[in-house]
Amino acid sequence: MKPTDTKDTPVAFAQREKPNARWVDVYSRLREAIVSHCLAPGMKLPEGELASIYSVSRTAIRSALQALAHDRLVKLEPNRGAFVAQPSKQEAREIFDARLLIEPRVAALAASAAKRSDIVCLRRHLEDEKEALHAGQVGASISLSARFHVAVAEVAAHTILKELVTDLVSRSSLIIALYWRRRDVTCESHAHHALVDALARHELGHASELMADHLADLVAGLDLTSSDIRPGSLAEVLR
Repeated sequence: MKPTDTKDTPVAFAQREKPNARWVDVYSRLREAIVSHCLAPGMKLPEGELASIYSVSRTAIRSALQALAHDRLVKLEPNRGAFVAQPSKQEAREIFDARLLIEPRVAALAASAAKRSDIVCLRRHLEDEKEALHAGQVGASISLSARFHVAVAEVAAHTILKELVTDLVSRSSLIIALYWRRRDVTCESHAHHALVDALARHELGHASELMADHLADLVAGLDLTSSDIRPGSLAEVLR
């Protein structure tokens, strides 16, 4: 038996299961639709309908869905099909507990490692967030807000922590879609701006505190007592 990595990427996982050149684009587009809340938790993802929407084979769709299931963004149920995952309240608490343990440390590492070019890229990212929000592109704004946390992890230059943050942030998007109770955007822009300023000044302790406060504020915006997400038409959302 050949040795394998302890943690496959979703791409490596699906390639090993179902090699198909076209599934990667489908995977990326479905993942973006889930993270940006275009696809609601619990929505069914029929293979035939997805194959028609994306003009690919069912084999490509299965590969994409398997990779998304590996990300825990999709749930595959025997004899029922694929559904956008619906994190439980307990899972929601555990995911944000993990983020509160990991991301303040990531912010401190990023503050230590940040170069001028990194700060320029982060500030450009914040401008993209602002433009999307002002243009009324709510889905894009939510996706960019989530990606900001991954961008900070990239600056930290710690591969394992970046993988953990990427996974937790993606799964958090489902939790926010289910349990968010505020009308404002999920990551307030001033919190991100303050964090970038701390990274630019290499303030390790302050960056860590800002990230912890920011995540605590996100948790405070969750209502873990109820959920009334109602999935809509798959074709309508993805087209």
